Amino acid sequence: MDTDGVLALLQEVAEEVINPRFRALREGQVIEKKPGDLVTVADREAELLITARLREAYPDAVVLGEEHYEASPRVLEEFAAAEHAFTVDPIDGTKNFVNGSTDHGVMVAEIRGPDVVRSWIWQPQHELAYVAERGAGAFRNGERLARSPVADDQPPRGVTSHRKWIGTSLGELPPLELTWVCCAVDYPMLVQGATDYIVYKGRQPWDHAPGSLLLTEAGAYLGDFDGQPYDARTRPAGGLLGAADEELFDRIRPLLP
Repeated sequence: MDTDGVLALLQEVAEEVINPRFRALREGQVIEKKPGDLVTVADREAELLITARLREAYPDAVVLGEEHYEASPRVLEEFAAAEHAFTVDPIDGTKNFVNGSTDHGVMVAEIRGPDVVRSWIWQPQHELAYVAERGAGAFRNGERLARSPVADDQPPRGVTSHRKWIGTSLGELPPLELTWVCCAVDYPMLVQGATDYIVYKGRQPWDHAPGSLLLTEAGAYLGDFDGQPYDARTRPAGGLLGAADEELFDRIRPLLP
């Protein structure tokens, strides 16, 4: 399946099972997997549809979906060992979706060997498509993206999804603010300059693999708290730090909690 074909798949699935439920979820269509962790019928139906098409196109690949993992945690081990794999996040930002926020998205990443080689983020309510291919660039609705460096006379602005860290200052930097609470929005916002760095506590590959390639191909950087480049096959201790460039990453990483 070519790159445009995968994007079309995400758009078709969103139009079929996600958009009709936006601000129209009925009683019983939202389930709390654990306190604060929500899933909807739209998440589950979208993942099944996307997974089926990917498996049809790539029968030898491992497809790691967020909801599949909830039912079969061992798929994470299969994913880590696979030569060819995909991650699927059917609705990233489910809580936003449930609450009627337009900040949610559908995400897929393709991994070959140790590398994320293609990634797709579709924001259905904003009608924005973010696509990245390893070595070929990052694009928003077909327009190439490039992250600008932080101006020398401006302190870097940071956000975090870890609520205990909101308001915390790293060294003399401005206090951390809340992200858009959706990786499908957070990573594009970093590339587009709405923030200069993002601190994550979560490390699940379906959340971060798509954005990792978008950052890399736009000239930004994603690594773990130990200073290693992002690896979709592992779940590093501590968390992840995305920055406008590797120099900023190296500056901020020693300041992390």
